[in-house]
Amino acid sequence: MISILLPSFFIFIFGFFSLLGINPQIARQQFINFAIGFVVFYIIRKFGRKFIISNAQFFFFLFTLLLLITYIIGFEVKGSKRWIDLYFFNFQSSEFLKVFFILYLSQLFVKLSNIEYTFRRLALLLLMLLIPSFIVFKQPDLGNAIVYVYLFFILLFFSKISKKYIVSIISFLFLIVPLLVVFLKDYQKNRILSFFSLYLEQQGNAYNMIQAMITVGSGKWFGKGLGLSTQSRLFFLPENKTDFAFSTLIEQFGFFGGFIVLVLYLVLFFFLFKRITLLLKKNDDESKIMFLYVLGIFSYIFFQMFVNIGMNLGVLPIAGIALPFISSGGSLIVTLFLGFALIP
Repeated sequence: MISILLPSFFIFIFGFFSLLGINPQIARQQFINFAIGFVVFYIIRKFGRKFIISNAQFFFFLFTLLLLITYIIGFEVKGSKRWIDLYFFNFQSSEFLKVFFILYLSQLFVKLSNIEYTFRRLALLLLMLLIPSFIVFKQPDLGNAIVYVYLFFILLFFSKISKKYIVSIISFLFLIVPLLVVFLKDYQKNRILSFFSLYLEQQGNAYNMIQAMITVGSGKWFGKGLGLSTQSRLFFLPENKTDFAFSTLIEQFGFFGGFIVLVLYLVLFFFLFKRITLLLKKNDDESKIMFLYVLGIFSYIFFQMFVNIGMNLGVLPIAGIALPFISSGGSLIVTLFLGFALIP
């Protein structure tokens, strides 16, 4: 596991110092979050891995219930209910559920690959996708809802499940996706529209993206230096510690610093991919489940990295997706360590 933990640690170090340069208090909290995550990793790795894997269905439904509770009683930030205040920790159930979503679907897909296709089983698969993703979508959190849909299809396509399931699910989703536009909040619609008319609305919905691009450009090759980021520290760049933490990092450490972070992500992906190929060579059910699970963790980190950096550079619409180990937030870091702890 050291080959996976080491690049993750160095990515975190870059994120930590970037946060330290704009807000030492948030950086300290991020360090505490990392420490909590590592303790969770050690405990699960040492004592709880088999228990969690054998009870994946229970944990999936438990955290889906917590997701619903969060939607009902969670505290509201900028119009979204995504967290439950535990006083010492802001618990974001939509992050924690991702690991159990990947694990339970991996088990379910392996099981269904050996069972005849029926409408009832198709409905079960659709519910496993629609229930959590729709609750997240209604929080509202369009970015994480997209993550759930993406993970579902990655696991589905790489499983050996009947192609009838895949065709039926795609056909169904093509019918309902246009209807979901009705549920989009105005700001979500405006984010998408402003992406295609970026410089026509510089003080409106496109403001965040334009400021992110300016922040990235101001870093030049080697950055302004730790704590010298004017765009981030003076709050010209909104969400400088979460959605646009990568822009903040580049402003302080430059394109060279950003390049090193990307290389570290590639190292992490290489070792995860190596683990995937080893599991692919085995033919027992447990290995098939773990193949899909590690593939899911790989896809989860890659997708969030790709989308987050893309929206920081102005090549993708703003989706509110955090950057693993860089964006501040305890739930994200602990979830990543939880996901790593279950890898064989």
